[in-house]
Amino acid sequence: MKRRAFLLAGLLSPAASAPASAASDISVIYVGGQDCSYCTMWQNRYRAAWLASPSFTQVQWIEIDPPRLRDAYRERHWPVAFRSVLEQVPRKNGTPRFLVVQGGRIVSNQLGVTAWEVTLADLKILLG
Repeated sequence: MKRRAFLLAGLLSPAASAPASAASDISVIYVGGQDCSYCTMWQNRYRAAWLASPSFTQVQWIEIDPPRLRDAYRERHWPVAFRSVLEQVPRKNGTPRFLVVQGGRIVSNQLGVTAWEVTLADLKILLG
């Protein structure tokens, strides 16, 4: 019984940087900072709905959320598998940033709280 509860708890609690679907070749990367007021605004408005959405389960979700905003684009805060994506970001400043990556290439690069809606629209097209 304990094993079943442990497995169920693991399935129901989304990990911030764990893939939601290992089969998906689409990743969504959130770039923020824990001291970023706009990032907090995005989290308060959109994060819970996003984590509960059907689209979330179809992509790999990565959060880059260091303690200080100024460190958001430093390589050490990015998973090794996504450092090539960091190299593709044209201007490495500004948060919150939402990157949609397909096949290792950035296909959507949106910046700002309200840009989340654009990111979702881009993602809807990719997911069909």
